[in-house]
Amino acid sequence: MLVGTDSRSAEPTTGTDAAPDVEPGSQRSDVLMVAQISPERTNASVVSIPRDAWVEIPGRGMNTINAAYALGGPSLLIRTVENLTDLRIDHFAVIDFAGFESMVDSVGGIDVRVAAATSNHGVDFHQSLNHLDGAQALAYVRQRYNLPRGDLDRAQRQQNALRALLSRAVSGGALSDPAGLYDLLDATSRTVGVDDTLSNGGLRSLAFELIDLRPSAVAFMSAPVRGLGREGVQSVVCLDDLRAAELWSALRNGTPADYAQRHPADSLGHPGVTNTGDSAFPIRRT
Repeated sequence: MLVGTDSRSAEPTTGTDAAPDVEPGSQRSDVLMVAQISPERTNASVVSIPRDAWVEIPGRGMNTINAAYALGGPSLLIRTVENLTDLRIDHFAVIDFAGFESMVDSVGGIDVRVAAATSNHGVDFHQSLNHLDGAQALAYVRQRYNLPRGDLDRAQRQQNALRALLSRAVSGGALSDPAGLYDLLDATSRTVGVDDTLSNGGLRSLAFELIDLRPSAVAFMSAPVRGLGREGVQSVVCLDDLRAAELWSALRNGTPADYAQRHPADSLGHPGVTNTGDSAFPIRRT
């Protein structure tokens, strides 16, 4: 499980560079993705779950899924996702804003394609291809206003940035050159917090196993959404329970590609393309 927190700290609050007094889970999770790697390490899937998805949090009742991290840290968030998906979460990784900037800068920036000109936090994005450094990439993934589907488009931007980061690491030789791989892993260990079962040695072993995995072999999808609604004063995202059950089943059975073929609207699409101008699937309010 990949989690991004909404810490505004200028210093990392995750990874080995984190301040010693940081409390895990003191922030709400701004980004939530479930990543699955095939046993043969030749393909992978990444599924975004909207941060405002209205779900059952074990022992806490119904709430937005990002509240689980604030209420009970990584363990409660993992239990919530496992309860929702019936998937076993083997590993947990969390990164904050400062860490994301550092990761992007460690590979020399990322290239993303934007459908329509827009701006956020003083950064202007022009239509077509944009090369972004860490600070610009952060503005890109944080934007939700002036995007047609708000948070749902932002989730696609986050996936697009992750795909661009993988592409940059591959094209720049970071995954094939030992020195480049060491630098990337060093940046990862300094800025990304992982569970106790993933030591630096474990990260290195996993990275070497994934050397032959190409970005084109990583399917990016979003949990299917039925509509938007309100619960009290909260704006919430209502998942499509039937189609979501089909997606979770496909992940359990190792057939996410089949699901993506049946439901192309739930997929990110071609590498380097993000939906900042057109809706990928219709949204209705409930």
